[in-house]
Amino acid sequence: MAIRTEKAVFSAAVLSSSLYGGMTVASAWALGWATENVVLPAFGQGDITAAALWTGVLLIVGTALLKAVGVAGRRILAGVLQYRMQARSRRDVTKQYLRLPLAWHHQHPTGQLLSNASADAEAAWAPLAPLPMAVGVVVMLFTAAVAMLITDPVLALVGFLIFPAIAVLNLVYQRKLSPLATHAQQLRAEVSEIAHESFDGALVVKTLGREDLETERFRRRAHELRDANIAVGRVRGLFDPMLEALPTLGVLIVLMVGAMRLSGGSINSGELVQVAYLFTLLSFPIRALGWVLAELPRSVVGWQRVQAVLEAKGSMEYGEAGLRGGAPAGLQVSGLSYAYGAAEVLHDVSFEVPAGRTVALVGPTGSGKSTLVQTLVRLVDPVKGEVLLDGVDLREIAYGGIPDMVALVPQQTFLFDDTVRGNITLGLEVSDEEVWAALRLAQADGFVAKLPSGLDTRVGERGTTLSGGQRQRVALARALVRRPRLLILDDATSSVDPQVEARILHGLRDALNVSEAESRPGEEGSTVVVVAYRLATISLADEVVYLDRGSVVDRGTHEELLERCPGYRNLVTAYEREEAERAAIAAEEEEVVA
Repeated sequence: MAIRTEKAVFSAAVLSSSLYGGMTVASAWALGWATENVVLPAFGQGDITAAALWTGVLLIVGTALLKAVGVAGRRILAGVLQYRMQARSRRDVTKQYLRLPLAWHHQHPTGQLLSNASADAEAAWAPLAPLPMAVGVVVMLFTAAVAMLITDPVLALVGFLIFPAIAVLNLVYQRKLSPLATHAQQLRAEVSEIAHESFDGALVVKTLGREDLETERFRRRAHELRDANIAVGRVRGLFDPMLEALPTLGVLIVLMVGAMRLSGGSINSGELVQVAYLFTLLSFPIRALGWVLAELPRSVVGWQRVQAVLEAKGSMEYGEAGLRGGAPAGLQVSGLSYAYGAAEVLHDVSFEVPAGRTVALVGPTGSGKSTLVQTLVRLVDPVKGEVLLDGVDLREIAYGGIPDMVALVPQQTFLFDDTVRGNITLGLEVSDEEVWAALRLAQADGFVAKLPSGLDTRVGERGTTLSGGQRQRVALARALVRRPRLLILDDATSSVDPQVEARILHGLRDALNVSEAESRPGEEGSTVVVVAYRLATISLADEVVYLDRGSVVDRGTHEELLERCPGYRNLVTAYEREEAERAAIAAEEEEVVA
């Protein structure tokens, strides 16, 4: 894949490595020539010609310079190749994360997903750094072998006897190292998972005094990773010296046999130096290949983990339908069912929200309201049934069509480490006047105006510089600035005090329920679905849909359900009844005291 997508860089890296390999072999010939024509005459005759000296110097220096050019080109281009492919993998993994449905993310820990995009992507392409060198030094291997055979076939064959031993040792090395490297790479992901979980849950950890327990949990897994890496290091520490020693042993054997052939007059001193040096060089290509092989086990694990994400089949299929117009959208839910594994959380849910109307979804905790909201914006697809927007199944709408029409304000507000403006627009091209209009509607313009830099104030990671209610109002403005045709509020004012909530709700009622006669282009209002618990929020709705245990129990106006639905009445009047009971108890206590 790397060779196909980065042909120019890879080819240049291999050419640089080939230049390095060729010049390395040429340096052996230059050294042999200089020994025979410069060094030995200088010792034997006490005098050498200037031409011979300068020729030797130019040969050695010239090959060294070209070799240096090859080394620099090989390393720089190999690094460029490696980092480009790592960046490409990270982009592909992140793009796939955004494409995969929420149901797939529910099955994979966040720490593992972070590891896939970081450590695994890095490991997958780790062999690319030595790969051009390994490919290029093949030139050195064959050139050196041919040069040895031409110089002295006997010495060449003697030296080649050491290669089978090196090959067998490399094979054993890889078999020992592979499972250990695989285990270490898996532990890296697990350490990342625990770290992310502990940091993300820092508030819970600190408020419940679990620092020591979380530290111990992380310590145990970190020590397992340490031990796994030490095990890898032990294997490398055992085999690396042996792989280094074998070529040296081969050089000694070549020198011993060469000395006998030199004394017999079969070869001269320059040829012996050349063959011995060439054989020393031959060990380097083998070690270079060994470096690639040493990275393969960890690389294979990283590649498999990255490919598992890229080949995930949880992606949603989209149609080609497009919905036009800015008028409020009609919503219809028909026979909808959804399950997490074997646990069904929604069963045969059906209701309709006419265009421009507001419906409140009310139900006890665990009744399936948030899951239903996720199906309305197609974060997940129902197991059965359908969700229709203006009569079109959400699954038939083109990619990107739903976010253009539907805005969700979740209960758990997320803000980016960006400015207030950046968190509201999120890349949408709108004027500051439109941003301020959305902030006014969300009752957020007052506190934003008092921030140090107004709209340009950075809110910190997850909006930590703002209160919970302020974050919810910024998130609400983020939805409103888009003028959605369908606005979904999932208990989106739960962190706001009742007075501010009342102003927000009245503002929403006035702004969203705009009659057709009153509307202006771009201000046609929205259809609203609101998940609600407070009576003030429910009062915004034209109709209430009461859910319990994943099914629609009843629907109607607030007053109608208070009369005929005991479950609804008990739920929405729970606070009032509790206050009445407390008042009665207090009154009785006062009478007793009196």
